Amino acid sequence: MSRKLFAAALVALILTPPAAGRPTQVMPGVTYERVLRWTTAGPIVMYVVTAPKPQGLYRLMPLLSNGTIVGRETVSQMERDASAQMTTIGVNGDFFSWNGGWPSGLLMRAGVVEHQSALGRAAVGIDTAATLHADRVPWFGRWHGADAIWNPIGQLNEPARKNSVALFTPVWGSKTPFARGTIVILEPFPPAAPRADLTGTVTAVLDSGSVSIPPDGAVLVARGTAAAQLRAEAVPSGQLTVRIPLPTEWSGVTDAVSAGPTLVKDGRPIFNAGEALTPVQLHGHDPRTAIGQRADGTIVMVAVDGRRRGWSIGITNWDLALTLVRYGCVTGFALDSGGSTTVAFDGQVLNRPSDPGGERPVGEALVIAYSGVYAPPVAPTLSPNQDGAGDRETLAYKLVRPSTVSAKVIGPDASVRELDAGPKAPGRYKVSWDGLGSPEGRYHWNVTATDDTGQVSTDDHAFTLDDTLGFLGIGKNARSISFVLTRDAKVRVTVETRWGGILRTVAAGPRPAGPVTVKWNGRDGRGKRVRRGTYVVRVAATSPLGLSQLVRTTTR
Repeated sequence: MSRKLFAAALVALILTPPAAGRPTQVMPGVTYERVLRWTTAGPIVMYVVTAPKPQGLYRLMPLLSNGTIVGRETVSQMERDASAQMTTIGVNGDFFSWNGGWPSGLLMRAGVVEHQSALGRAAVGIDTAATLHADRVPWFGRWHGADAIWNPIGQLNEPARKNSVALFTPVWGSKTPFARGTIVILEPFPPAAPRADLTGTVTAVLDSGSVSIPPDGAVLVARGTAAAQLRAEAVPSGQLTVRIPLPTEWSGVTDAVSAGPTLVKDGRPIFNAGEALTPVQLHGHDPRTAIGQRADGTIVMVAVDGRRRGWSIGITNWDLALTLVRYGCVTGFALDSGGSTTVAFDGQVLNRPSDPGGERPVGEALVIAYSGVYAPPVAPTLSPNQDGAGDRETLAYKLVRPSTVSAKVIGPDASVRELDAGPKAPGRYKVSWDGLGSPEGRYHWNVTATDDTGQVSTDDHAFTLDDTLGFLGIGKNARSISFVLTRDAKVRVTVETRWGGILRTVAAGPRPAGPVTVKWNGRDGRGKRVRRGTYVVRVAATSPLGLSQLVRTTTR
């Protein structure tokens, strides 16, 4: 192949959309898929989450490790911590202090600024119209006393640097870090909303120490040359005023995190946003995380595994930008990368983080939070033939708000069997159904909830009532495998390892209704005798009703 043809083929490979995955609905309106892309450098495994425009029952929001600025926690643990208030799927957020856990840049939650922005770096925020913004956000936090002369605040919920002032609010935790200089306790003090005068009453002025942060107050800590100015202005029982300006175009932003770089603007991928990031953060194939938004408001999250040759080599920021554009994003932004890259649903990790120890504790997560009814997936087949396998369908749902519920099974004939109903408190609920006496066919587990704000939500999962296959029996050393068919079906009987690898297909093809017995000689597909150990026998039967399976672990 000529160099020109090779180059053209390479470009085509890069610009070709990822191999089609099979998106799975993880909660109403929200899908997840794992996509494998082959490149000349090696395989790339990416995880793509799509969610509705974040309004109504959906929010795009940061979660904090341990519920505070300080410390680190895994994304999955943050989701578990919040599970009683919301059902979440999300990714890691901003870069963070390795030892302290606080973010490297802007953090906003529910309209309150909780950490200052980073010089020369952008942030991504969501506004009240559910529109994503990715912009550089300058920091001009400031304070004044009685003389009304503004003085800079260098840090918000981060230890004061040399010759600067730091503001600590209750989200930092119970006490400020130890410092020498001037420490001013303000109580009361309003939440740190942007573009507003925030005035607090001085209740104490100290020279050094670690002080408690009032739950309804704040603490200013000044070091070096900034300490004298703060001491001169802070009069006990007097007042100090703080202001946190943000750009006009961010006037409606309520939640935001930083990291970077910006990847997509106005539908165009950005090769170099010129942001103040390190070479490692900017260049090379690495595990990476990003968020984007389509023109219709749909949110797209992408996490890419890396640093695992043979599994996934990672991705460059440029290819990540192209990926967001291929998924239709008009705005896109990179989050923390490397070992931090994680995607999790309701506390369960979905990807393969690259750190040797597994999932890395990070400072914050960025999640799609859903407040409607959530019903976990159900077993695909109910087979009420009293053989002890799949005889009952366990059905469940979760509420995060007080709601009036109708939980029912809808049959193939449109018949409705209500299994649970009425007013319910937030919590998890379980019922079961044996299907006895019901016709075979396709059923739906359907739960509708109207919460205390009047919002209506529904979750629905399909399953099949199918008595085709039953009564799996395994003889000594698995030399004989027996089962019963209630109708003609195509069967496939396999012996597998505990990890899902197929050692031998023992039988395949059509079988008539009635008892079926097949033999296994203890050898794999290459004719080699298998070692003693634990194996899995799987029987699959395909009939006009669909696929049903029986699986049992055995020893040989």
